[in-house]
Amino acid sequence: MDPRRRVPRTDVVLADPRLVKAMERLGHATVKDAVLAAQQRVRQGEIEPEDVADEALTALPRHATSLRPVINMTGVLLHTNLGRAALSPAAIEAMAVAAGPTDVEFDLATGARSRRGRGALDALARAVPAAGDVHVVNNNAAALVLAATALASGREIVISRGELVEIGDGFRIPDLLVSTGARLREVGMTNRTTLADYRAAVGPETGFVLKVHPSNFRIEGFTGSAGVEELAGLGVPVVADIGSGLLEREPSLPDEPDATTMLEAGAHLVTASGDKLLGGPQAGLMLGRHDIVERCRRHPLARALRVGKVTLAALEASVRGPATPVHQALRADVTALCARAEALAATLAEAGADARAVRAEATVGGGAAPGVCLPSAAVSLPERLAVPLREGDPPVVGRVEGGRLLLDLRAVPPEQDEEVARAVLAAVGG
Repeated sequence: MDPRRRVPRTDVVLADPRLVKAMERLGHATVKDAVLAAQQRVRQGEIEPEDVADEALTALPRHATSLRPVINMTGVLLHTNLGRAALSPAAIEAMAVAAGPTDVEFDLATGARSRRGRGALDALARAVPAAGDVHVVNNNAAALVLAATALASGREIVISRGELVEIGDGFRIPDLLVSTGARLREVGMTNRTTLADYRAAVGPETGFVLKVHPSNFRIEGFTGSAGVEELAGLGVPVVADIGSGLLEREPSLPDEPDATTMLEAGAHLVTASGDKLLGGPQAGLMLGRHDIVERCRRHPLARALRVGKVTLAALEASVRGPATPVHQALRADVTALCARAEALAATLAEAGADARAVRAEATVGGGAAPGVCLPSAAVSLPERLAVPLREGDPPVVGRVEGGRLLLDLRAVPPEQDEEVARAVLAAVGG
């Protein structure tokens, strides 16, 4: 019999209740493509006609997005390539609430338009009382661009040569600032910049003085810099880019700057990221004096940089809610981590895997707390398992060190340990 006669009709296969349900989640085109591929396998004699629906279901993606959830065992808490901060359950729930129509810019009592994202803005304002006003854009680079455009376009931004940083993927702070029409006035040296250097540069053309925290590198040795409290006396606005997004001091990171301290020291505007140490979604935070923030908010560019309702919802929940996964990872007890590593390694060894618990050192990552090492614990496995674990379901990403694959536990909540064990045993067996 001609193989083409054995192929079930597409519409008949698509009527399978399981595929109908899949279409509700993945769309008609994706499901149909899977059915067509299965039908081709019938023509090639690889499967039987009655197996087309089952084959199509097997080939369909599990999620409506090509993104895959990953277990981050690299020992880098804020891994930029893995999306930085893991969101809290409260933030995830808030995003689901925001998925449909919401009162993001609507006053239900009056029926009139209201300030966009007032819940997130109110939460930030309460968390940082030193800020006279707050605004949110789509990332920290956008916050700097908006500040430079609104406050210094056609004028000068005074900045230390030691703070002309590259923020990743080839993007550099000087290029971002110059793109706004501002001119950079570089002062001091790479390793030392004094208050006198700033004072000599400030003049009628100064839009603001920019203080950039070197959040992804450290300079040690013969160094020196002027603090915000000194710069605040120069008679011009001071913008402090703290980068990593702490709203107040974090005991585990005593040297990391925070918004509250910078504002109390005299900064007129603080910019920061939402998806780093704050533990929220990607966002750019602008906190500072009311007139400065309002100038930025009312600038036409602010419209192009505004965030959506889902981001606002997640940000509000991250600020208001309980400790985020980032905070929990920062404050994880190393004794508990070691106990988890021992238990996980024992489970794997009993199943025949070459696994052992080891001490390790984790880092914050994501352009935060450079040079800070966090004592941690990991499960050590043969290096050859790195690829099958990354390609597994779910993918588990560790780091290779000394010819072994280390699965660091600091960024992994305890409730995922069993899932990690299953993933490792599947990789060993595969």
